[in-house]
Parts: sequence; structure tokens; C-alpha cells
Amino acid sequence: MESSTTSAGARARVVLVASPGAGHLIPMAELARRVVAHPGLPATLVAFAGPDGDALSAVLSSLRDAGVDTSVLPAVPLDDLPADARVETVVSDLISRSVLRLRALLRDVATTAPLAALLPDLFAASVLALAAELGVPGYLFFPGSLSALYVLRRAVELNDGGATAGEYRDLPDPLQLPGGVSLRRADMPDGFRNSKKPAYGLLVEDYRRQYRSVGGFLVNTFYEMDPAAVEEFKQAAEQGTFPPAYPVGPLVRSSSDEEAASPCMEWLDRQPTGSVVHVSFGSAGALSVEQTAELAAGLEDSGHRFLWVVCMPSLDGENSDSGKSRRRRGEDDDPLAWLPEGFLERTSGRGLAVAACPPQSRVLSHPATAVFVSHCGWNSALESVASGVPMVSWPLDAEQRMNAAVLSESAGVALRPARRPRGRRAGRARGDRGGGAGADGAGEGRAVLWRTGDLRQAADKAWAPEGSSRRALEEVAGRWKWKA
Repeated sequence: MESSTTSAGARARVVLVASPGAGHLIPMAELARRVVAHPGLPATLVAFAGPDGDALSAVLSSLRDAGVDTSVLPAVPLDDLPADARVETVVSDLISRSVLRLRALLRDVATTAPLAALLPDLFAASVLALAAELGVPGYLFFPGSLSALYVLRRAVELNDGGATAGEYRDLPDPLQLPGGVSLRRADMPDGFRNSKKPAYGLLVEDYRRQYRSVGGFLVNTFYEMDPAAVEEFKQAAEQGTFPPAYPVGPLVRSSSDEEAASPCMEWLDRQPTGSVVHVSFGSAGALSVEQTAELAAGLEDSGHRFLWVVCMPSLDGENSDSGKSRRRRGEDDDPLAWLPEGFLERTSGRGLAVAACPPQSRVLSHPATAVFVSHCGWNSALESVASGVPMVSWPLDAEQRMNAAVLSESAGVALRPARRPRGRRAGRARGDRGGGAGADGAGEGRAVLWRTGDLRQAADKAWAPEGSSRRALEEVAGRWKWKA
């Protein structure tokens, strides 16, 4: 077991468990920094060995510099899983097969300092059984929005005491979210759209079995991002109907912690202030071949400067590569090879299409970046808000359609392009609207720009000495100290 240790005396220690994947690891790592810096509790972040070893090592190295202890559980054999097993299955099995090693690690930590709390993220919730076994408080880190947690809560409440074995009730269509958003069934997160699908029942039963007994949820958001939802959860906690939800975000990686030199950043340095449309669909997003071609046409026709992180297109109609993480890509796979013939030459000078770029927060915080065409993954949304960059939404899967609705209709920091007119190709419609909204700042885009600026200031203040997120973390840390 690879581990780094520091002397923390007998002070109670928080152990955080991050499930695999950068989208889970990075916000959890930022939370560990906050635990050490503000409540002043020693913290150990536990991660799982995986294929992204270089990225994992970089994140953990920066944590050690910040005074956070780290430990990486060794790889476990997964050869018995099907080659096409979805990533959810792989992650679930990896964590369950690592429980014995995690138990040994926790017992080892407890010999040198009392455990204040065990804090896994939502995708590692199965390790909460160890908190009960060791007699320490168990809390969950929820990396998504409060709206996503609200959908889970409503599904459980709807089915409490009423569902017979294997039968569950559907959520209302539309579902009214705190803040006034009417969430259509088509925009609900994956797994909540159809009560007859196995995933729906598993989500409800997971909550009943694991989540309901936690001391609380630490959520990657901040008060001003969704004040109605914060108040709704506060009322539920006071009534004892749901564990407390503590908004402790935005937990985004600081651009100052990331590599500065790269061709992308050098190109941005040469662009005028507020002139570039940044296009990226996250680490797992995948457009179809047709969508890739149409997005290229839209960017070319718009006339705006752009920086496009091109992903390998999907050949099976799915808009995500997350379920195919075990598939080996060939060394010759090149996303740029799927762009329309002559596109790179025709847009040379005002556009840059790349297969990889420096961490997104560096691009979004650059003065040249004006607007972000995004899949609306929650980490990306918070990075955009923290940088003061408005979004144009292009959600693909998971909870991204719901995020797009919340970001546009409640938070007011994103534009949702009009649905494709009959006979007009999707990429051109979206490209035109996205470029115009960001660079011209007219009409609806101007209102989104102002609101994004307001929320950027609120995000900065959330971690000031009297900020809402800092106070929320100090409140829950006070409970950990008292329990320890």
C-alpha cells in the first residue's frame, strides 16, 4: 500500500474516500484541502489505483504539499468482468473488492489518532458500513447539485411505504424543483425517468439502505447558486425527514495549481480579450459523427474565434464514452481526423481545434475566453461560474439535461439553444446561437453575462472568513470534533 504520513498527534482525523475518475477525485481533493485549512482538522484522502495513474499522482502530490495525508489502495483484479462492462459496474466492483484493504487502513489510522468521520463520495457509499463498524460518524460527499439530490429525495419520499416488491411510483412529470424549475421527465437524470427500469429501484433502495443513516451530505455548491434548494433542505433537516445538506462549494481546482505552459494557452494569449468561444464536452462526452461535423459547420459559419477540445466521436449513438472506459483505444485514434475535410485550414488563425488541452479552469479563467459551450457536467458548470464565464448548454447524458435546466432557468448563467428547427441541421443552429450569445453580448446573452458576473463574486465570497460555504463546513466539522 502506497501511503504518505504526517505527524498529527492525537487530534481527530477525517478520512475521505474518493471513487475513481477525475470528476470525483478533484472536487474531493479540494474538499480535503478545505478541511485541513479552515476547520483545521487533519485529513487523509484515500483513492483507488486505476488506469489514470499520472493524473492521480499529480493530484495527490499537490495535496501532500497542502498538508493532506494520502493513501492509494492497490489495484484489485477485475479480469472476470465482461470486456464491455459499463463503468458503473466496474467502479462498484472495484470498491467492494477493496473494502478489506480499506478496513485495515482505517484501523491503522485509528491507532495513531481517533477518527472524527468517514466521508466517502456518493459513488463509494458502500464503504459507509465501515463507519458503523468502527463507531465513527459517516457522511457523504455529493459531487452534483442540490437539485440532483432533491430528485433522489423526492423519489424516495414518493415510494416510502407504498411500493410493493419490485414496484415503484414514477416521479411527477413535470417535477417542480425548488427555485421554480419545472423539470420534464425527459430532462430528469438517468435512472429516474422510468420506475419500471431496474436502475430506479436500485437508487431508491440504496438510499434506504445507506444514505438515510448518514450524518449529512456535503454538497458541491454554494448558497447563492441555489438558495431555494438550500432553504428547502434546511427545512427538511429541521423536520427530521432528510439528513442535513451542507453546501460547501464551489470545490474547483485553482488555475494557479495547474500547468501553465501549453500550445492552447499560448494561442489564447494571442487572442483579444473576451473573444473566444470555448467548446468542450468533458472527459467522457462523445458526439456522434454527424454532430461532430455539424458543430464544425456551426463554428465555421459563426465567424467567431474558438478553442474546441475535440472528442472521439461515438459510433453507437451514445453521447457518452463513460460506459466504455475499459475499451482500449488504438494508438492511432485521432479525434481531429473526424473533422470535415479542410475545416482546420479554413479556420486557421481564428480557431484552434485540439485533442487535449490544459486543465479546463486555466482556459476558462483566461481573459480571452468569452463563453463556454458545455455539456453541463456539474464540475464544468462550477468552473465556469467561478471564472465568470457564461455557458451555452449542450447536455449529453447522466444528469446534464437537468443541470442545463437549472443553470438556465434558476441560476441564470446559461443559454439553452432553441430546439432544432425542421430542416435545419443541429450543429449549425447551436453553433450560431452559441457564438453570437457569447461574443456579442446582446439580448438574453447580456442578462446571462451579468448574472454570471454576480455569481462569480458570490463564489469568491463563499469561502471568505464569513462566507456561507466556509461556515457550513465549520458547522459540520464542529459536529465531527464533538463526536470524536
